[in-house]
Amino acid sequence: MRGGNTGTGSSRQGGYTQAMDLVEALRLQCEWGADEALLATPQDRRVSAPPPAAVAAPAKRPAARPATHPGAPLPAGPAEAAALAASCQTLDELKAALNGFTGCALRDTATQLVFADGAEDAQVIVVGEAPGAEEDRAGRPFIGPAGQLLDRMLGSIGLDRGKIRIINTVPWRPPGNRTPSDAEIALCLPFLHRHIALIRPRILLSLGAVATKALLPEAGAQGIRRLRGTLRETNIAGLESPLPCLPSYHPAYLLRTPMAKSESWQDLLQLREWLETPIITKT
Repeated sequence: MRGGNTGTGSSRQGGYTQAMDLVEALRLQCEWGADEALLATPQDRRVSAPPPAAVAAPAKRPAARPATHPGAPLPAGPAEAAALAASCQTLDELKAALNGFTGCALRDTATQLVFADGAEDAQVIVVGEAPGAEEDRAGRPFIGPAGQLLDRMLGSIGLDRGKIRIINTVPWRPPGNRTPSDAEIALCLPFLHRHIALIRPRILLSLGAVATKALLPEAGAQGIRRLRGTLRETNIAGLESPLPCLPSYHPAYLLRTPMAKSESWQDLLQLREWLETPIITKT
């Protein structure tokens, strides 16, 4: 009996000691900030843990390549623009070339190409800056308030859209009606020159600083106030001789600055006088 009782007491004492060890381990873990069990069995953190196994570095992935659509045309640069424009033998070919030209980013933000309006055998080509919102929607240049003023101005000297040709320096609307950048103008300039060469007019009427400086690069930093009203000559690829160019104010500027209309009227009178001058042919 004694032997049995002694064995039972020792067993109880051992169980008590083990329980106290567990309580002590739990107390330490609480002090260390452990508030939930993440392992299937308690971990005794008083024993040094083996060093973690080395984790292999992830394989280096190749740099991502820009997504491209199969068969999508690559953006064209100034050299491609010049070659493409020079290859066009008709106005229809020129329009098709512009529709397929990918070098100018304005093409991606505009609604559509604004090619031209008016006669294809005009003696006068009117060159503006760029399409506005209404022109962008309709696909025709100068149809908004500035275009309506232009129609009245030309009508005052006996001209209308059926007798002239109207085009822009840049055939796509810049976002927010901003001024076209020098790079955008340079990309579109070969198409403008080819358009002029195919029609072979007698004179150009450039409206505003953007169109004037594109056609008269030698004008440098001179403003439109200095340039307007003075007949100048410009070289157009495809034409045998320089072409007269008369700079004047843009109709949009006249809508904002009505006091300048008298100067534009003088420019129009000069244009009419020049057109009425007989053409002298060399014999």
